[in-house]
Amino acid sequence: MLNSLSGRFLILTTVFVMLAEVLIFVPSIARYREDFLLNRLERAQIASLALLADDMIDTELEEELLLNAGVFNVVLRRDELRQLVLSSPMPSEVSQTFDLRDANALTLIRDAMARLIDPENETIRVIGNPFRDGGLLIEITLDTSELRMAMIDYGLRILVLSAVISIVTAGLLFLAVRILLVKPIKGVVGHMQSYAKAPEDARRIIQPSASVTELRDAEKALQSLQTQLTQALKQKERLAQLGGAVARVSHDLRNILTSAQLFTDRIEMSEDPAVKRMAPKLVNSITRAVSLCESTLAFGRAEEPAPTLTLINLAQLVSDVLDSERLAIGDFDLSLSEDVPGNLMVRADPEQMYRILSNLVRNARQAIIGTGTPGEINVAAKVCDDAWCIDVTDTGPGLPPKAVEYLFQPFQGGARKGGSGLGLAISEELVRGHGGTLTLVNTDASGTAFRIRLPMGGLT
Repeated sequence: MLNSLSGRFLILTTVFVMLAEVLIFVPSIARYREDFLLNRLERAQIASLALLADDMIDTELEEELLLNAGVFNVVLRRDELRQLVLSSPMPSEVSQTFDLRDANALTLIRDAMARLIDPENETIRVIGNPFRDGGLLIEITLDTSELRMAMIDYGLRILVLSAVISIVTAGLLFLAVRILLVKPIKGVVGHMQSYAKAPEDARRIIQPSASVTELRDAEKALQSLQTQLTQALKQKERLAQLGGAVARVSHDLRNILTSAQLFTDRIEMSEDPAVKRMAPKLVNSITRAVSLCESTLAFGRAEEPAPTLTLINLAQLVSDVLDSERLAIGDFDLSLSEDVPGNLMVRADPEQMYRILSNLVRNARQAIIGTGTPGEINVAAKVCDDAWCIDVTDTGPGLPPKAVEYLFQPFQGGARKGGSGLGLAISEELVRGHGGTLTLVNTDASGTAFRIRLPMGGLT
């Protein structure tokens, strides 16, 4: 019971209602004491009317009048004359006097609490205004035993009534919470447990049905989360299958390229000047292709391998990247330029840095050629404080909003129709492996700019 929401709500409701009843009880018991004393004043005044009608009454009648009024004596002031109307022997001297004519609420509460706490019987004097203008003042004396017993009896009745109200109220609220909150929450928990058994099954995704606004919002949030998770799991599964296929293709392609690499050795021996000039680039391209196939096979087993950091000449590496891209440009009006100091040495993995720059330049080249208008791609580098900054800028059409939203996410951040977004995702992962960052500096209708920032201290 204590560990359930409805059980705790039941207990807290009972406690809070009881506290509210206690706050009501204090002024109520004070009011009851005041009414009790006013009733004694009224009865005493009525008893005194018998004497006012007949100046002489016998002792037995006087005692009976006082007994019925519940007082020891009655003093009445009429026409500025204070007169002892009825009297009888008092068991003790008057210990306290209470004037009800000008008593405020705090005074009445204080006197009532004091009477409840003090069990000793006392004789008290009570002063009040006569009823129906029957004089200027009426004063009675009485003992407190009957008053205290009546207050205790009234308090117990209030306590029992409060307990009944608390239990009934708490029970109704308990049922309401069970119906409106606990049952729908258990339904949500049941949906979550069912979904956890087979998260790939889209039929298990929760359908919001709660009537409570807050709970319905929670169901909608859970539905969105489950939908995204199911899609992600399906995508992961497809990626795993694609990875297996790519690994097999890369394995066979590596063997083919290895054979091609043997033929390039003979090509290098050719006396043709054009062949001699192009042969080294062909050899480098095939070597990189073989390395890429091997890396793909490694990626199928784990993440990208850790970079082997060495000092490399960045200008030479950029030149190799641009030369390779020029072969793909053909006759299209697209210029490639570089602004890299010839003596700039950076600490990086040469093969991974080649892949990073090649992906960025290739994306820019494909975007510009896709527009059908001339353009330019520039690779620049400089030293920025404690890091090397490499900027790849183009005059292309800019990235679409979806590509910007899902930047660096494979199969979601494609910048062109048919693109997979793998290039940017791979580049960002490789740069992060160097301890650096790859950021989108700007993209609009005038072009796009990416910045690679590599820390001079190597991996951080």
